[in-house]
Amino acid sequence: MIKGAGDLASGIACRLHHSGFAVMMTELAQPTAVRRTVAFSRAVYEGQAAVEDVTGVLCRNLEEAEAALERDQVAVLIDEECRVRKQWQPDVFVDAVIAKKNTGTKITDAPVVIGVGPGFTAGTDCHCVIETKRGHDLGRCIWEGGAVPDTGVPGIIGGYGLERLVRASADGIFCQKESIGSRVKKGQTVGYVEREDGREPVKAQIDGVLRGILQDGVAVRKGMKAGDVDPRDVEKNCHTISDKARAIGGGVLEAILSMEKRRRREEI
Repeated sequence: MIKGAGDLASGIACRLHHSGFAVMMTELAQPTAVRRTVAFSRAVYEGQAAVEDVTGVLCRNLEEAEAALERDQVAVLIDEECRVRKQWQPDVFVDAVIAKKNTGTKITDAPVVIGVGPGFTAGTDCHCVIETKRGHDLGRCIWEGGAVPDTGVPGIIGGYGLERLVRASADGIFCQKESIGSRVKKGQTVGYVEREDGREPVKAQIDGVLRGILQDGVAVRKGMKAGDVDPRDVEKNCHTISDKARAIGGGVLEAILSMEKRRRREEI
């Protein structure tokens, strides 16, 4: 079971699915993933979502979720508190919300509990933490302590960090103007924030391909991440799992198999 169904969580889900695991994911009623073309959270709005060659479907309850797993699909449920975990009792529980803090995960939630990114302490609230910061340790399994603390600065891609982000210009309801995959210029309006007194334009900070943008109708706060521009200008990257998500997924897979290896040794 994976808590969260954004792009990083979905990269994990695909790697585990291809490795033979049945994967169930939980999401918010109004997901805020911007890289929606590679996020199973899109199923909340559309009923189903394909991430590369894997299909995720929205399920109303555990019975529907188990039926989806039988069809070799990823099951997605709207369940912010992840209550279905107590019913399904997964072998592995992965917190991939990427909230930069622990939102309630406990080391007793499953035989194997994995925390993705900062906010978790291996050995205390999970068995293993996976590093999410771009760089030398991306995807590393951490068995003692935690990941690098959140710096608030995204990883550098094509020479840009914070400039890659598209941020909401005001509090209100977001409406996209440009679609994912569009080529945009610095200063170009890519969306709007609808307010009672009018609409505020949301603009790109650099030239590049719009790799992600929020779904129409999402409530936003001023300064909230609303999109992502990729300066590398490769449109196909908008529709495939990122190098970062694949690395993190590999770390999760390693952690699961390492725990299984330890368990078998203890049984001997």
